[in-house]
Amino acid sequence: MIRNVLSIAGSDPSGGAGVQADLKTIAANGAYGMAAITALTAQNTQGVSGIELVSPDFVKAQITAVFADIRVDAVKIGMIANADIAQAVAETLKGNCNAPIVLDPVMIAKGGAPLLQPDAIAALREALLPLATVITPNLPEAAHLLGAPVATNHAEMARQAEELATLGPQSALIKGGHLAGDESPDVLWADGQPHWFNAPRTPGKNTHGTGCTLSSALAAQLAQGHPIVQATMAAKFYVAGAIAKADALSVGAGHGPIHHFHSLWKDAT
Repeated sequence: MIRNVLSIAGSDPSGGAGVQADLKTIAANGAYGMAAITALTAQNTQGVSGIELVSPDFVKAQITAVFADIRVDAVKIGMIANADIAQAVAETLKGNCNAPIVLDPVMIAKGGAPLLQPDAIAALREALLPLATVITPNLPEAAHLLGAPVATNHAEMARQAEELATLGPQSALIKGGHLAGDESPDVLWADGQPHWFNAPRTPGKNTHGTGCTLSSALAAQLAQGHPIVQATMAAKFYVAGAIAKADALSVGAGHGPIHHFHSLWKDAT
């Protein structure tokens, strides 16, 4: 049976992040992707120039329509933008969803544009974190959620992952791409202990959408019934391959997208 994954996130017209990246990723990981859009952005590989939010009621209507007709095997939550949308998403999922939920707390675009209003952080902590199977922040996002300094080493990353898990989610995956070094380490706090996932750091500027991609790959893996540690390993491996093959694409003059179909397209080398 092919599993169904719902992405609740913003739109990126350049195709590298947001629901566009989510749908590509879900398909590449063997599942059927669906999307409820929370925000429209005007952006390209060089940055975000505008954001239009979808009303909370219409976000709720999109999610409700999917659950009313389609089996949902996993949910990925990305850009929620403000507190009202966060509450709408939480209320709708509480009444409909028994599937794994991957929460990617999208706060700042790669170019520096804020994607999460200040009032949404408390709503994210209080309404969405308790629903999550796993939360997937990068180092600055984890620090922001905890009100702590950004982790600078493995010990601090593991401690913050454990602290995030105490806020409600079943597990917490902190992405260490911001750390210096030849490897990109991620740490998953699950089952009361840290699990480390390392991948060689690929030099290059084409890394747009890596966070969206990892969380969507993880949701697709969880939808297929894989345990959290194995699902994380598979998602990390997929993203590492997509980054390594990113230069096969020619998209924009800034931070280009990673190659979501690197293992499927003949021109991926």
